[in-house]
Amino acid sequence: MDTNKNTYTVIYTIVMVAIVATILALVSMGLKDKQQTNIKVEKQMNILGCAGLAKDAKTVKDRNTYVQDEFKKYITEAMVVNSDGEILKSETENLDVSDAFKVSTADQFDVIRKMEGIQDEAERQKLAKQIQLPVFVCQTPEGGKNYILSGYGAGLWGPIWTYIAVKEDGKIAGALFDHASETPGLGGEIVTDKFRSQFTDKAILENGEIIPITVVKGGAANAANNEINAISGATITSTAVQKMISNWMDLYKPFLQKIVSGAAPAEAVAEAEETIKTE
Repeated sequence: MDTNKNTYTVIYTIVMVAIVATILALVSMGLKDKQQTNIKVEKQMNILGCAGLAKDAKTVKDRNTYVQDEFKKYITEAMVVNSDGEILKSETENLDVSDAFKVSTADQFDVIRKMEGIQDEAERQKLAKQIQLPVFVCQTPEGGKNYILSGYGAGLWGPIWTYIAVKEDGKIAGALFDHASETPGLGGEIVTDKFRSQFTDKAILENGEIIPITVVKGGAANAANNEINAISGATITSTAVQKMISNWMDLYKPFLQKIVSGAAPAEAVAEAEETIKTE
């Protein structure tokens, strides 16, 4: 074939593209399992991290194994609850593949946004019943119990999310925040210990009601009033965190009421199962 002709160039290009595409496909397939493991471990780390656990993850040689072992050690139960506080599914084994672990909070957030655009309360409640809320039970090293709740929302430039560990008295044991594309040094500061530590010991539920956490600009937050200081220069992201927490804790409220009142999860499971049988 005449290498100077356009036909040769076209054929050569097609062949090279095909070869490169095949190589990339094979590499992607080879890395798929590792990628999925990394995603799973990152979620496990977030769940543990909000409760102040797995602190050595950055220094150990085999991070994945360490995080997975810590997850098995401290996370004892995974539940899916609805907006009525009923436990739809409870699992105590293989929690990293449990129904609760698989719940997409991004998908649940889409339902929340639909609810915001509906004025009719009956329609809003109908949508609320579709929401699935993941709960992870954490047995702390001190012998206490935390309930780790999730949240997802919209920041300034993209999605933000949270994991919040709630103690049996309705106060926050710890919180973790992350984001997809907030501005480094500004909204991106929600990941820092300085910001997240403000949430520790704040009341989420008191006297059966959700206690709002309020963002205050200018460093004048009053801890006694459940206030936190906004990140300087990132008021929009800070306010987005406030809204995210408010939205999700309102949905978790019936479940939290049962926990704080001392209602055993097993009782809630029985109620939910009975409801399913009669429907």
